[in-house]
Amino acid sequence: MTTTAGPGRPRLTEPRRPGQTAREEILDAAAELFTEKGYAATSTRAIAESVGIRQASLYHHFSTKHEILDALLADTVRAPQQFAERLAEHDGPATELLYTLMLFDAVHLSSGRWNLGALYLLPVIRSADFAGFRARRTELMDAYRALALRALDELKVPQDWAAPREALAGLPFRLVESVINERSDNMAGAHAPLHPPRLFADTAIRMLGYQGSVDALYETAQRLTAAITEDAGIPVAVEA
Repeated sequence: MTTTAGPGRPRLTEPRRPGQTAREEILDAAAELFTEKGYAATSTRAIAESVGIRQASLYHHFSTKHEILDALLADTVRAPQQFAERLAEHDGPATELLYTLMLFDAVHLSSGRWNLGALYLLPVIRSADFAGFRARRTELMDAYRALALRALDELKVPQDWAAPREALAGLPFRLVESVINERSDNMAGAHAPLHPPRLFADTAIRMLGYQGSVDALYETAQRLTAAITEDAGIPVAVEA
């Protein structure tokens, strides 16, 4: 028996993947194959077979393997970038806003079914095909940096403390993205992080010189996240 997979040819088997549409199932299959077997070693035929559709049906949704990868990469930054944009509309101490962004992003990177951030280092990402993704990631990085510089001013960190302010301001983004490496290092199950996402936000804000209660920051971040995501309809991951 065959079932339909939306526009395109009939599906060869019953659905094998999570997702409401064939496109979502294709992305899930590609995410698994790219992260587990490697991008270069994965063909569109293998992706189609993993979903249970014909290769011709896959091309109805994605014309190339690059296009599939670009869609997966976009998913890693879309929600944090939207969240950062809404967060910028809120008044409040920069330390609270930065911590809230870091916690949201760390949870987002931690909770994905597949560790898609590991694909950031693929050489192909440097090509013109992925200029849009690189630009979106840079915008997110800039949002981090702007909040971090404001936080350093609030915390009255000396200009010559430990490292130049610009270098310090770049660390929160890098530390949160280390969730990706931690997931890669954990070979058990679905490569879950070895530590809770909160640890990355706690560590980063301390690294900037924050001496207050991180528990209070965490509670504020939870309230602010709930308000922003509900108001803007931004999908929020569940913290591990």
